[in-house]
Amino acid sequence: MDNLEFDNVQQHWDNFITAAVAWAPKILIGLISALLIYLIGSWLIKITKRIAEKAFQRRKMDISLQRFLLNLIHWTLHILLFIVVVSQLGVQTSAFVAMIGAAGLAIGLALQGSLANFAGGILILLLKPFKVGDYISSDTGVSGTVEEIDIFNTKLTTPQNQLVVVPNGPMSNSSITNYTQLGTRRTWFDIRVPYNTNLKQAQQVLLGVAESNVLAFKEPAPQVVVTDLGDSAVNLSVRVTTSNEHFWTMNEQLLIDCKTALDNAGIDIAVPKRDIYIRNESSGQ
Repeated sequence: MDNLEFDNVQQHWDNFITAAVAWAPKILIGLISALLIYLIGSWLIKITKRIAEKAFQRRKMDISLQRFLLNLIHWTLHILLFIVVVSQLGVQTSAFVAMIGAAGLAIGLALQGSLANFAGGILILLLKPFKVGDYISSDTGVSGTVEEIDIFNTKLTTPQNQLVVVPNGPMSNSSITNYTQLGTRRTWFDIRVPYNTNLKQAQQVLLGVAESNVLAFKEPAPQVVVTDLGDSAVNLSVRVTTSNEHFWTMNEQLLIDCKTALDNAGIDIAVPKRDIYIRNESSGQ
């Protein structure tokens, strides 16, 4: 009985040794080929990232978008390399692909809002409706100077020195007014004068102030035009162009100088007024 059991064990051991000897070259070749594929693949990934980085720099792509695309290339290529290496070792890769797909679907459902902001950030960085340093306003009611454009959010500094963080999803889908992208800005404020004012004289006074401002551009030429015959006053619109960096300074100078010039010319600035008539029913008036 003992001899029979020993013979069975010996037979199983011999079969194992025979199978191991038969499979050893295949396993060794698989390990060596997997190692070579990993080393060559890692080297190719580095080369690809270096080429992509130089291409992004030549196109002067936004630094935030560069980092995102380089990280995307890095992880995508490494996942593909991992799948190729394990398949070389004889592991079935269909399970990995199914697992990655399921994980992607779960993440997509859980992060719908974040993905919308992510897509909006990509559109903003690619289409460049504005850049860092631009003063913008959107129909979402937000306005300010762009401080930073991230993948998910855009950070603005308001004139009151408040930091506003705006999700890129709504920002990319809203109408945006970029005040500084063209390099110049134009004032567009109204001054109201009474109806008994000599409009030609008022125009000449205000136009003289605009043309004498040292920050005002000669082209396009300053303008003072009548825009509206209001309920109690006539509106004169003062329009003067200057560079972005001098806009607020020039705008303040014009407001002060226009007020002073009108005072010196004896021209009043109209204020809203309303005449009230009281009727006395008892007296019949």
